Amino acid sequence: MTTNAVLFGELLRHFREGALMTQEALARGIPCDRSLVARVEAGTRVPQEPFAKKCDEVLGTGGALGRLWGRVDWYAQVEHPDWFKQRAEMDAEAVSLREYQERVVPGLLQTPEYAHALFSRVASGHEVEERVRARLSRQQRFLAEDGPLYIGVLDESCLRNVVGSAEIMRAQCAHLLSVGRRPNIRIQVAPAAYPELLRPNVSMSLIELPDGHRWVYSESVDRGHFSDDPTIFLSHGHAYDVLRADALSARESVVLIGDVMEGYGQHGQARTQRDDLGQEQLQRRERRQLPRNRPRVHLRRPRA
Repeated sequence: MTTNAVLFGELLRHFREGALMTQEALARGIPCDRSLVARVEAGTRVPQEPFAKKCDEVLGTGGALGRLWGRVDWYAQVEHPDWFKQRAEMDAEAVSLREYQERVVPGLLQTPEYAHALFSRVASGHEVEERVRARLSRQQRFLAEDGPLYIGVLDESCLRNVVGSAEIMRAQCAHLLSVGRRPNIRIQVAPAAYPELLRPNVSMSLIELPDGHRWVYSESVDRGHFSDDPTIFLSHGHAYDVLRADALSARESVVLIGDVMEGYGQHGQARTQRDDLGQEQLQRRERRQLPRNRPRVHLRRPRA
């Protein structure tokens, strides 16, 4: 089946080859990993708007890819779990969204690889792919140029709790730094080193709709909980505002996220070195265990 992602990928490959550039060269110009360019061209990865516009700039397309990205309905047929549909509908029209999250990165900020690793814990095969598509479909509106206000306060555990691998976590941290530069998005971290912070006892979202209606949303294991009681919203909003004021600022959070990202990079290098060392030791053991088939030659020592 030809999807919008496949058509976009074919057009990107057409422009890249017309510019006589390899995938590696385009990746360096963006910059990004070459595998991302390969997946977008293959139609297996939905591009984000900054990626499309940077490709326009590097390839000199006159903005064709960016315009196409803005006109495509990338997630026209996604299905959300029944208990989450109301929240997804709110995301599609919210004028502002404030979130506090612990343990895992909020869905609106997740990379496809992070979401895939997270859903792979509880599902498999086609179900994982569908859940990832549904999750990414919610992000598009917030990542647009005129997206609604999004303020996320992340407990440091979101950065430290490894989902998938060190490589996935490093890319996830890089993604947080990237989207945090958008004019409508602010990301702050509640560091573990501040035990005096008054942290909510549950992850929560404060959602404001165009008609002024305000909702509090939280989740248990397999269901969402909504409340539009003004008293409850005021109480949760107060707790959120106090936490945000006492947490790291957005600029300070950039430094912490960068440090964590660097740590994941060093972890990956250390693992590669351990793997190389382990392979070398294995090869040495195998060489020692090889049968010695060559005949032994006994040389007589000359008599004195």
